[in-house]
Amino acid sequence: MEPVQHQMMGYDRAITMFSPDGRLLQVEYAKRTVKLGNTAVGIVCKDGVILVTDRRIVNKLVIPDSIEKIFKIDDHIMATAAGILSDARVLVERSQIKAQQHRVEFDSPIDTISIVKDIASLKQLCTQSGGLRPFGVSVLVAGVDDDKPCLFETDPTGLFYQYKATIIGEAGAEADELLQKEYKENMSMDEGLELAIKILKKILGSKLTASRVDAAKISTKSKDMEKVEKSKLEKLIK
Repeated sequence: MEPVQHQMMGYDRAITMFSPDGRLLQVEYAKRTVKLGNTAVGIVCKDGVILVTDRRIVNKLVIPDSIEKIFKIDDHIMATAAGILSDARVLVERSQIKAQQHRVEFDSPIDTISIVKDIASLKQLCTQSGGLRPFGVSVLVAGVDDDKPCLFETDPTGLFYQYKATIIGEAGAEADELLQKEYKENMSMDEGLELAIKILKKILGSKLTASRVDAAKISTKSKDMEKVEKSKLEKLIK
């Protein structure tokens, strides 16, 4: 007699219910949702940090510039996500308010790790509270603190890690291998942008166009988020 699948036994009906082998199936489903999301790449460079993501335009009548995939949390902090982007928007807006409150209260910019911990704590809370569901999104948070660029990733479980470079979304093993192979700690933001575009080309092939890419950077000098010009993206994609 074949064993009954955990889904058939109802272990995935509530977020607070563990399966017999110690799994929270709703959380695992949320992590699968992230893998179906748009590809996003984050790279820490010697002169700053960059985020590059696929807008994934599914309708040719949609205006590409109306699709925002990289969000400004504070002058020196930005974020992007893969998964359910409406979930990401809620987390970003919460982070924006937290950053503003910190400036008002302390008259100084908030550090990136405080934003990351707040996002991760809320995500974790939603893995143990009845009547809630996990956030179906992984968020990359990039910033510059005291002239030092940094990059963090939070997943649906509430875990977070700091990276030199990482990729989330529908990236395959080949794209991840390419990033690990070609990333260098002393690379400039221009070189990092070129590598990120190369990775998107690996995933999307001929479907990749400049209008489909959303890219932004924060340099250690300006400490201010800037979007990468479309003309520059066109040169790299050709």
